[in-house]
Amino acid sequence: MATLSAADSEKLKNLQSAVSQLPQISDNEKSGFINLVARYLSGEAEHVEWSKIQTPTDEVVVPYDTMAPVPEDLAETRKLLDKLVVLKLNGGLGTTMGCTGPKSVIEVRNGLTFLDLIVIQIETLNAKYGCNVPLLLMNSFNTHEDTQKIVEKYAASKIDIHTFNQSQFPRLVVEDFMPLPSKGISGKDGWYPPGHGDVFPALLNSGKLDALLAQGKEYVFVANSDNLGAIVDIKILNHLIQNKNEYCMEVTPKTLADVKGGTLISYEGKVQLLEIAQVPDEHVNEFKSIEKFKIFNTNNLWVNLNAIKRLVQADALKMEIIPNPKEVEGIKVLQLETAAGAAIKFFDRAIGSNVPRSRFLPVKATSDLLLVQSDLYTLSDGLVTRNTARKNPANPSIELGPEFKKVANFLSRFKSIPSIVELDSLKVSGDVWFGLGVTLKGKVTITAKPGVKLEIPDGAVIQDKEINGPEDI
Repeated sequence: MATLSAADSEKLKNLQSAVSQLPQISDNEKSGFINLVARYLSGEAEHVEWSKIQTPTDEVVVPYDTMAPVPEDLAETRKLLDKLVVLKLNGGLGTTMGCTGPKSVIEVRNGLTFLDLIVIQIETLNAKYGCNVPLLLMNSFNTHEDTQKIVEKYAASKIDIHTFNQSQFPRLVVEDFMPLPSKGISGKDGWYPPGHGDVFPALLNSGKLDALLAQGKEYVFVANSDNLGAIVDIKILNHLIQNKNEYCMEVTPKTLADVKGGTLISYEGKVQLLEIAQVPDEHVNEFKSIEKFKIFNTNNLWVNLNAIKRLVQADALKMEIIPNPKEVEGIKVLQLETAAGAAIKFFDRAIGSNVPRSRFLPVKATSDLLLVQSDLYTLSDGLVTRNTARKNPANPSIELGPEFKKVANFLSRFKSIPSIVELDSLKVSGDVWFGLGVTLKGKVTITAKPGVKLEIPDGAVIQDKEINGPEDI
């Protein structure tokens, strides 16, 4: 670590003494936080030397199709699955979609939530192979209490569910570099969860890692709870075990919608994640191009549990720090965060796997909800599968106005979700309401004039049209 200036050392010392007085967090959290701040102050953020970046080969980013097929023997497959744990990142709230509580309890389809679908998927897997794949949920202090109540409903399910919390760090006041909670800001506003890079120390600190190792578990499959495509893949698991890869990041080909996503590069002989924040300004357009950087990180990650233990204990996981400035009650604060994908460069024999796009189906907004609730997808055994009737490999692009931003408003504006199998793009703005059994095809734009309610009648079929009023339907 770079040495700190006298002023910064003083800052850190004062911060450490203030943090030691905070009764709300553990000693592990205190030292984790101070280490993170010390790394931040030492300015060890390495800038990537653009000329050293190389496109990874197929040995490093393995095409999914070239991985060996899954063993046909069920007993062999069961042996593989008994080494696996599934971990969903469950720290996020549904606030951007107008929901209170954890995002994972938003209903996705047929009245089932993200969490319901995940539980059904793993139950189906365990029943099929006679294995016992447990589910871990990493909560934040924002989602912990609600999640504890919610998982009670799965008590009778044939699946072991464990929850643990990621770290709780104090927000840093920019002006004097002191922890916000010691400024009399009480309650949750004083704190933040430090990003999903925290999954590795949190697994160890919670005691979950040792318990899993004692049960003979070897790999954890980590994914965002809102990625409906992140299902257990035996082929990837088999590949990692056969090739002794300690880490695998699933990547998939970029489309124009994914230009900001992190990509994998070969750098000084190692595979590593390159995020847009690390890219020098003069190369940002190049980074966004689909020609040079063809893949992006889905945040579906497979990691060896023994390797996590080794690296966390050695304090070796020094991922790039992402400074996230915020404002609380008029006070400028800083949150220092890390991402789990950036850890790839610290693991031995780490690889990427270039997987089908179907393994990346995130629901970040109501426009995504429209896709997965429509006839573009079907649901069985907790699995959301794309309708083969759609010939275009890309999904339609959907833009809904602010009237549709909250889930409740979105649902009330559709009597039923339109048929969109043949839709290319949809743009809706203003006070628009959809009747039953509407079909949308091609390029459709629907704009209600200010102050006018525009209703799309039951059974309407709209193809390649711009609609500004009832007379255009």
